[in-house]
Amino acid sequence: MKKTSILYATLLLAFAAHAADTEHPSTRRPTNPPPSADLSYNLKVKQSGLSLNGVATVQWRAGDGKYSIAAESRAAIFGKVVENHSDGAIDDYGLAPVTFHEKRLRKDPYTTSFKRDTKTIAFTESDTTYPIIGGEQDRLSAQWQLAAIARATPDKFKPGSEFSMFVAGRRDAEAWNFKVIKIETIQIGTGEVSAVHLVKEPPAKSPGQQVDLWLAPSMDWYPVRVRFNDPDGDFVDQVLEKVVKK
Repeated sequence: MKKTSILYATLLLAFAAHAADTEHPSTRRPTNPPPSADLSYNLKVKQSGLSLNGVATVQWRAGDGKYSIAAESRAAIFGKVVENHSDGAIDDYGLAPVTFHEKRLRKDPYTTSFKRDTKTIAFTESDTTYPIIGGEQDRLSAQWQLAAIARATPDKFKPGSEFSMFVAGRRDAEAWNFKVIKIETIQIGTGEVSAVHLVKEPPAKSPGQQVDLWLAPSMDWYPVRVRFNDPDGDFVDQVLEKVVKK
């Protein structure tokens, strides 16, 4: 009976460890954040059957153990549709967000806080909290964390490779798994560029947003294209127009 109890406890611990890896991935990888830069993107949006064009800007800053990202999207007719900010430190896991703030058109702003002193992630939109284990990201910093990993270990970004991280959004957080699909040639504002295409697919049992990301090795692995696809066919697609290093 005692042996059975020990075996049962061992199996439970093994299962718990596996669940933790699946639900809250925390992997320490080498990182090398891209140089500070201002990036401009052409924007295409389809929302509720309405197609719009616009522009998006990203101010990326990294140095002295800190980073900040300020992003803004503007679309015809509506003007500014999304504004978000992410700032924090750079630690052994790479980007370590402290605050993520977002304001969408006709919606109240919200803030997601990564409380490093108590090692918890908290939200203004819910009472849910999550522990900080290491490597957690917000919805804005995630793509830049991938770029930082790619600059440090470019040989790892081959078709079939996968990278998981725990990503916090408006009121909760979940595991995002990015998979390298293939190397593609895409058209950007300055001409054609070779880019690594990664995809974050929604969970199999629950419909959600798919994220496609293209990182360009010849351009310090800056995100040269990002596309958000909703299950209903709506999307936001931004393609790099120009980049100015700072």
